[in-house]
Amino acid sequence: MNEKFKIVYTDHGFESIEIERGIIESANGNLIIAQCKTAEDVIEATADADALLVQWAPVTADVIDALRQCRVIVRMGIGFDNVDIEAARQKEIPVCNVPDYCINEVADHTLAMALSLARQLHITDRRVRDGSWNIIPAGKMPAFHEMTFATVGFGRIARAVHQRARHFSFKLVAYDKFVSSESMLEQGVSFLNLDNLFEHGDIISLHCQLTDETAHLVNAARLQRMKPSSILINTARGLLVDTVALAKALKSGDIAAAGVDVFETEPLPEKHPIRSCGNALLTSHTAWYSESSVPELQKNAAEELVRGLQEKPLQNQVN
Repeated sequence: MNEKFKIVYTDHGFESIEIERGIIESANGNLIIAQCKTAEDVIEATADADALLVQWAPVTADVIDALRQCRVIVRMGIGFDNVDIEAARQKEIPVCNVPDYCINEVADHTLAMALSLARQLHITDRRVRDGSWNIIPAGKMPAFHEMTFATVGFGRIARAVHQRARHFSFKLVAYDKFVSSESMLEQGVSFLNLDNLFEHGDIISLHCQLTDETAHLVNAARLQRMKPSSILINTARGLLVDTVALAKALKSGDIAAAGVDVFETEPLPEKHPIRSCGNALLTSHTAWYSESSVPELQKNAAEELVRGLQEKPLQNQVN
């Protein structure tokens, strides 16, 4: 009998991993759970692994350098900024993500935040609870058909967001340096460059990868370019936004509101200034979740890992 592949699950937060275990064991794999916290933990657990499943653990250049026989690394999610992609490329280890799950969930969460903030439900609810009854909202409230809904990025999730926003009669615009304006127009979305998007968007939703170029894409200077009536939504990656600058802009009235699901540091620090912003709608990195998204993620990740072990074409290699 052939020797089993050694698969290390560097870390996970799932209640059950029977989906992954079943797929991997059926492909002659032995799944080992490590629950690593640091790069040193990962090195100790994975040096002789044939493949890695990674949720949040840091897979640094040192980790990759220590891998002696790894055939594939699969990140359990859409983002992959906790894996050193360049180091893996130099060592000819393919890194894959799972970009085709939770698309509907994140798009739904994005629209839920945007619509709630645009209709000022959070403020009106608070006024009613405090004993104030007023049929006119606290702030200016344009009709949706008068508003421009903008996305930074035009990938799977952004396109799903636009599909939903179209039904509310928003004007749709987007920026993505990897997508042509012609491709956007085919889906009823107009291209704007990044500066114009932030100047003209009434609702601006972030849907791009975290890179050196996009880190703190939304900073103090860019927030000042936005309309005082504009709304920012981030359900993508926490480090896309300087949340301290965002809190300052919310408190000063530079922008009207923000919906934030992801943060630079998670859990959100207790004394972070955005916690005291009444015009911020905050959720705890839950946009990805539904009862069906978890098993979908686990299945897709495990199947991609098995393809890597069996030297079959990979579907979602990012390096």
